[in-house]
Amino acid sequence: MAPTHHHHAADDLSDTQKRVHRILTSAQNPLSAYEVLDKMRAKGAVTPPTVYRSLDKLIEKGLAHRLESLNAYVACKHPHQEHDMAAFAICESCGLVREFTDPHISDRLSHWSDDHAFRPKKVTVEIRGLCETCAK
Repeated sequence: MAPTHHHHAADDLSDTQKRVHRILTSAQNPLSAYEVLDKMRAKGAVTPPTVYRSLDKLIEKGLAHRLESLNAYVACKHPHQEHDMAAFAICESCGLVREFTDPHISDRLSHWSDDHAFRPKKVTVEIRGLCETCAK
């Protein structure tokens, strides 16, 4: 399976989707949809459905991820292959989120899926704990 060069996927985004992507890219921490909405309202009226549709499109294009446990969004930091795993280490103290890939975890999940005739659409692994700084 050839890697998707998702950073070129930004070329065919709408202006609103590009704004949402810029907001996520410049954010220090994950943002909820309403935090994105508040940042967008600084430059004019926008509705929640518009923000949610933009976030969905960014996720579809591999430019963003939804962190289920935080109900928040982050810009993608790594290129992923289609159906590849996205993994995140989330610090419960300072809120730092690090995206990473691990071929061993991805392989294990693929083998499990194959053994159980399960076809995953998307795999997101979230590890919650303390980052190196907060653990000291």
